[in-house]
Amino acid sequence: MYLIRRQPHTQLENGPSERVAKVGELRAALGPLSGRSLQYCTDACLRRYLEARNWNVNKAKKMLEETLKWRSTFKPEEIRWHEVAHEGTTGKISRANFHDRSRRTVLIMRPGMQSTKCTEDNVRYMVYLLENGILNLAEGEEQMSWLIDFTGWSLSTNISLKISRDCINILQNHYPQRLAIAFLYNPPRIFEAFWKAVRYFLDPITFKKVKFVYPKNKDSLELMQSYFDMDNLPSELGGKASLKYDHEEFSRQMVEDDVKTAKFWGFDDKSSHIANGHLPQLAPLPAPLAITAS
Repeated sequence: MYLIRRQPHTQLENGPSERVAKVGELRAALGPLSGRSLQYCTDACLRRYLEARNWNVNKAKKMLEETLKWRSTFKPEEIRWHEVAHEGTTGKISRANFHDRSRRTVLIMRPGMQSTKCTEDNVRYMVYLLENGILNLAEGEEQMSWLIDFTGWSLSTNISLKISRDCINILQNHYPQRLAIAFLYNPPRIFEAFWKAVRYFLDPITFKKVKFVYPKNKDSLELMQSYFDMDNLPSELGGKASLKYDHEEFSRQMVEDDVKTAKFWGFDDKSSHIANGHLPQLAPLPAPLAITAS
């Protein structure tokens, strides 16, 4: 009798041909798709959902179906800058004008500049910039990096736990494998209490991508240098450049990107003034609001 040696199960699943087969299984399990759902469900998309669920086809199918349901109601691809521009006046979240060393899109978040407390508006603004960041990914790149600058952060400018939870849930459940790494730069000691509450919302995969970095820590400096060209990185984040948020200039960029978004999804922009390249009227710069954890 001959004995047949089987390769370990994990090794089989990690092979390129097995992954291609898994993508095919997931596509077959989803059944016929049409419209934006079909456009959304590229092979690369299916791979991200499979990775997020450890290549379990049934779990990935359930996760992806939930996303398709969410996208059909939330309609993230239809959000336009003029609808969310009031959330960006302080520069609390913006797309950087530089990439990391892997040519990934970089989102800069400044929680110390939080200026509004409406959960729905905050979530829509974050989703808009996630979609915009994906739109601006380099060819072949699927992930982005986050830089979270705690300059000026205090409990009085802190967003609520509800907003944090909702944003985290959307990121994890509907944008799997889109985050490469998130740097929390120089958070104050008082942030530790808030972090202890927030970390319970994170799944293990996302949690491992969160890195605390401090300006006087050698390991932190080396980690930042491994991901970013220090000449591009703002001084507030340990680099040599300056972080100057110009809301009007950023608005112009977003308006231009809105046209690209409409073209990508194959429909005419719902706002003619955007299609014609005109800026919406910008809201005045508000003072930060006192927002407490809830």
